[in-house]
Amino acid sequence: MSCIPAEKCGKCQCETLHSKSILYQILNKEHGSETKWHQQHCSPHCSARRKCCPCLDRRVVLRTPEATCRRASEVLLKTSTFIRNLPSFYHMPWEDQFVLIQQNGAPLFVLGMAQEGVDFDLREIPATSLLKKILLNQSSTAMNELGSSSAGASFTEVQKMKNLLWKFWDLDISAKEYAYLKGIILFNSECHALKCLPYVQSLQQEAQEALMEFISTMLHGSLSRFASILQLITSLRDIDADAIEELFFRPILGEATLNVLLLETLYIKPDWL
Repeated sequence: MSCIPAEKCGKCQCETLHSKSILYQILNKEHGSETKWHQQHCSPHCSARRKCCPCLDRRVVLRTPEATCRRASEVLLKTSTFIRNLPSFYHMPWEDQFVLIQQNGAPLFVLGMAQEGVDFDLREIPATSLLKKILLNQSSTAMNELGSSSAGASFTEVQKMKNLLWKFWDLDISAKEYAYLKGIILFNSECHALKCLPYVQSLQQEAQEALMEFISTMLHGSLSRFASILQLITSLRDIDADAIEELFFRPILGEATLNVLLLETLYIKPDWL
């Protein structure tokens, strides 16, 4: 799937109408709030110089949803199995277990996708043009609601995830390294609300040291590989959980969120869920 050329992101169809044309004057008179709506909802991804019009916010779905969603579900179950097999995780209060899953569920899932080699093809959803929306007399509020409820995931977010998966595959990471990486991600201690914060910090440090030792002794690698892998962990935290849910789970499970699915498979269910 080809990306939209950067030079086309500066203008959209709504800006190509000549300011003196009859059509422009009619549209401008009846929909004066459209310019303000554009300024509030422009995407920052297309150009560093100018913001891209929201009519170019591309939405995508899986080309083969049945097969890919099945593999994604298998990854989720394997992730849950990995966590259940960690006694150290269950030594923590359930409140800390809940926080760690809420905070790290999406990165763990994407890491599982990388380990299982799950690649996927996309199909773009045709977007209704801004001009058509205006001619159909849709207000900016209606357009807002349409954007928030539109099917499919953000192409930008999904492409970010695909690029990250390929970076993992290029490093040819071993099963042992993946296990240590999962420990580093699961026991991320950035949330200082944890009741057992020192314990979680020690578990993450232990996983990092084990990964470094494995790379240096078993793979005869340098610190550069260790640094490259840790950099990928940082990138994992930028992956949008909503894009994951929209792409892999909403087609088969509806509105269930990734974190809720993980919590249920781990039998961690606070009263308010």
